[in-house]
Amino acid sequence: MNATFGRRGFLKGAGYVALAFALVPDEVANAQAPRAVLPGDLNSVRRLDAWIRIEAAGRVTLLVGKVELGQGILTAVAQICADELDIDIERIDIVSGDTARVPNEGVTAGSFSMPNCGTAVRHAAAEVRAILLDLAAQKLGVPVETLSVEDGRVVGANAAASYWDLALGQALEREATGTVAPKPAARHRYIGRSVPRRDLPAKVGGAPIFVQDLRLPGMLYGQIARPPAPVATLASVDLAAIERLPGVVKVVRDGSFLGVIARRREQANAAAAQLAATAQWKVEKSMSGDAAIFDWLRAAKPARDIEIMNKQRADGAVPAKTLEARYMRPYHMHGSIGPSAAVATYDPAGSVSIHTHSQSVFETGEAIAKMLGLPRDKVRCLHGQGSGCYGHNMADDAAADAALLARAMPGTPIYLQYTREGEHGWEPYGSAMVIETRAAVDAAGDVLDWNLELWSTPHGTRPGGEAGNLLSARYLEKPFAMPTPANGGPPNYAADRNAIALYDFPGQRAVTHFVTDMPVRVSSTRGLGAYANVFAIESFVDELAHAAGADPVAYRLRHMKDPRALEAIAVAAEKFGWSKWTKREGRGRGIAFARYKNTAAYCAVALEVEVQKRTGAVRVLRAVASNDSGHMVNPDGIANQIEGGLIQSLSWTLKEQVRFDDTRILSRDWADYPILTFSETPPVEVALIDRPGAPFLGTGEASQGPTGAALANAVFDATGVRFRRLPLTPERVRAGLA
Repeated sequence: MNATFGRRGFLKGAGYVALAFALVPDEVANAQAPRAVLPGDLNSVRRLDAWIRIEAAGRVTLLVGKVELGQGILTAVAQICADELDIDIERIDIVSGDTARVPNEGVTAGSFSMPNCGTAVRHAAAEVRAILLDLAAQKLGVPVETLSVEDGRVVGANAAASYWDLALGQALEREATGTVAPKPAARHRYIGRSVPRRDLPAKVGGAPIFVQDLRLPGMLYGQIARPPAPVATLASVDLAAIERLPGVVKVVRDGSFLGVIARRREQANAAAAQLAATAQWKVEKSMSGDAAIFDWLRAAKPARDIEIMNKQRADGAVPAKTLEARYMRPYHMHGSIGPSAAVATYDPAGSVSIHTHSQSVFETGEAIAKMLGLPRDKVRCLHGQGSGCYGHNMADDAAADAALLARAMPGTPIYLQYTREGEHGWEPYGSAMVIETRAAVDAAGDVLDWNLELWSTPHGTRPGGEAGNLLSARYLEKPFAMPTPANGGPPNYAADRNAIALYDFPGQRAVTHFVTDMPVRVSSTRGLGAYANVFAIESFVDELAHAAGADPVAYRLRHMKDPRALEAIAVAAEKFGWSKWTKREGRGRGIAFARYKNTAAYCAVALEVEVQKRTGAVRVLRAVASNDSGHMVNPDGIANQIEGGLIQSLSWTLKEQVRFDDTRILSRDWADYPILTFSETPPVEVALIDRPGAPFLGTGEASQGPTGAALANAVFDATGVRFRRLPLTPERVRAGLA
């Protein structure tokens, strides 16, 4: 399809400042989250040289606010920039996530990087190229339409000039107009190709590129001593005993916040552990226990009941019967393989610089500034890659804790990395959810009226510029209260993400019961509420298909009108071999579909499983996914995102749940919180659907929901038993079969 373009104003536009100056495709613009609040001079952020700079020696610097999390975004935006500027991609140097240098593009989250950042870079680069061509035409004395560009060299009939000769003085120090259309897909050299990832060679080669690997001259090591429970107040502590421990340089106390600085990392960890063990705390019981969480959630008084969809059926058909079901998702960890880390240096003059792998460097920097009582511009966050996370793990807390310790020793870089127990026990988890579905169907089993109600605690407590969202800020002598979390705005931003079924049901109603009380700390994990909502919707659609005696693929297709959704489902089924599949004892197949947020990438997943009925063990034998991300920039990168999300979702669906009692988190290591292992990972085939000229659609969170539902549907097909409570552990499956 061809994009329709319209001018988007800076403050009323498509969302983040990345798109403030661009001509943004309407389909993308209408789907975006509210714009981030920006520091400094708004007009300067709209200038072209805030994004692209033509440097000496044949280099181009691309500056972006989105950051690399392993999703390949920096490779993709380099491809876009190279194509629009007509330069070799190797000429591009990227500065990303440095709050002192790059535009504020908000949080790198929500699968917004390609729709927002990618689109912005495309339009900015197109306008920069047009400016340079105009300068070349003036210099060479020829009409601009007679010029062409070969790797930054502007060529005319009898003369040439390079970008690096032309972009002198104030050539790009101007506000973007948004009047230059990008190139058509037919003229792309890099977009649409699987260009090798820029970040992988160093990772594969073991280079120290992660924040966890950073070592600065004169650096000391810090660690935090946490209380025994989230709701706790420090009653007494013997700091002198800890100060005498080997290697300890300083013990830091601020109210109920305790930390240690030592010469070596192991010394800091040992001292912090002893400090936590010997301190006396006043502890309150504040948790429901994981066994009772779904009853608690269902009975909790919501802060808001939000009707996000109410489409009334026009005809007067009488339903033949009504079916109902309830689905449950437990709390999930991010489970970052490397615990979060940061390195902070507090300048004696009253500023701090922090190396962090936060996904929200600007908003985290603002929150830390408030916590420290500093002006916002005195906190500089420099993004470095972390060793694995999609969502709000403890990266922001590590940045804040490192800053608190660094303040106690101005001028000395302080490295902090949490222990495994510390990360597991204190990170913000993905929220538990209960989803109830009801459908009235006609005599053929087709849906007449569809109803979905969900109960969920928050899915977003990122720093957001508020100190109270930083864990340690709540324990200071002058504590910061945690703001009451919001749902982010229906219908697709948080708990109710993907709660509206994309199927063309004659009547459809969806309600969110948003509970702001939090038995455990929660925030954003990959997909937010979409994983549970798609699990419920696609499991229930599967139940309706079986109740109607219909093939699950055919049933979905007859309820769907969106042509791209129809193609995604059909492609996944075809690549899986759905129509040729033969039933075998103990084996089953399942399929599920979603369009992430109903605005981003389309994805359908088909799985084959084997269930050991004696033990209840479920093994996924193979997986096939289809994906439509609009105009593909890097096909291999898209396939990697779909495959990675699929495997992560298998782990969630088969294994993961946070255990806790009425006081503390019990899941403190990989034995108590198991995840999918390499030997349990099935072969995955990804079928990509390209749509040249269409808007870029976010991909990173497209496959999680369909995978969980497809797996549960396949287990039903193998056993004849429907499982609606996650995860599908051997114990739960065995009990269900019994």
